[in-house]
Amino acid sequence: MDQELRLQISQWLSDWGVNSTPSDGVSTSVLVFASLVLAMIAYLIVRRGVVRTMNIVIQRSKVNWDDIFMGHNVLEKFSYIVPALVLDLLLPIALTEHHLMSSLMDRLLSVSIVIILIRAVYSALDAFNEIADVNLVSRRLPIKSFVQLFKLFLFFVAVIISISVIADQSPLYFLSGLGVATGLVMLVFRDTILGFVAGIQLAANRMVSTGDWIQMDKYGADGAVEEVSLTTVKVRNWDQTITMIPAYALVSDAFKNWRGMSESGGRRIKRSVSIDIHSIGFLSEEERVRLSKINHLKAYFAAKNDELADFNSQVDDADMPVNSRQLTNIGTFRAYLKEFVSNHDKIHKDMTLLVRQLAPTSEGVPIEIYIFTNDTRWGFYEGIQGDIFDHIFAILPEFGLRVFQGPTGSDIRSLKADKR
Repeated sequence: MDQELRLQISQWLSDWGVNSTPSDGVSTSVLVFASLVLAMIAYLIVRRGVVRTMNIVIQRSKVNWDDIFMGHNVLEKFSYIVPALVLDLLLPIALTEHHLMSSLMDRLLSVSIVIILIRAVYSALDAFNEIADVNLVSRRLPIKSFVQLFKLFLFFVAVIISISVIADQSPLYFLSGLGVATGLVMLVFRDTILGFVAGIQLAANRMVSTGDWIQMDKYGADGAVEEVSLTTVKVRNWDQTITMIPAYALVSDAFKNWRGMSESGGRRIKRSVSIDIHSIGFLSEEERVRLSKINHLKAYFAAKNDELADFNSQVDDADMPVNSRQLTNIGTFRAYLKEFVSNHDKIHKDMTLLVRQLAPTSEGVPIEIYIFTNDTRWGFYEGIQGDIFDHIFAILPEFGLRVFQGPTGSDIRSLKADKR
């Protein structure tokens, strides 16, 4: 096709009275210069006319994706193909009498066209990847991995075509030899192949996406996923360090993804406070009257007073605490905490809400709060959790309870001094 077009151009030059097969150096130089001028004119027409007009249209459009293409200079890079094509058509004609030079220029220009085309397609792929990031498509599919794989494929195609053009052989000749080197290719591109397969699995099962908070102790990763590429997953840890994890490691090894927490709208608080066993006891009548004035306990005391009165009325010697049912300060405290967190405006009411007593230990009786905040942002979550436990520590003395605190060296010395 290329040769037919050149013959047609030679015929047109002959019809116009121009010798298309110059035999002297001056005529050759003139035709080479004319080819360069025509290539420059073609470039200016495309660059200043077509590309500039399209950029103006893009700037005035209401969509954003075309602005990203313009930002990557995709049209500008495609415009370089036009002068290269003009030179590829005209220079071999101008150098007809110089067969070696004509053949060399023809091959070099053909390779240049391939390089320019691949470079322009690379820019278009980068723009496509950025569009996917802006529209959050990358959170569902590993677009960057597919883009990198397609770039790698285009690179090999360009190399094979370029070598076949320079060697003046069919590309199929080199492709047939590639099959022999399949084992070497598998060895060299092992991580790339494993990464691509892992990327498909990660996307199909939605195991990890850009923006997810993942934790993988084996690789020291604990932070947000910034990028899922063909071979690696880039994680920015909370201390602002960067961890690069092989993509296939996320398929073969265990890791924790906190996306479920973010999507649920609730973040768990699971923390306990240890109560000193020596501070636990029955409520006196005075304490019951005082605590019954607490708003969160009014309904509790009203129900419990009737329940205990009915039970104790049927028991002999009910004035003995061991025979009757009595309210304890720790039980009343648990009831207060349950009402307190249930009415807290920062607690998720549709998720698990527990205030429970755990098995006693050498450090006292743990009272655990198992609830979910309705704000999953880290800073706000820590603030809510801190406010709740600030209140718990401050309110304990109202119930006659103390937090267990192991004695320090100075406390032990003071105890010994008191015994003396």
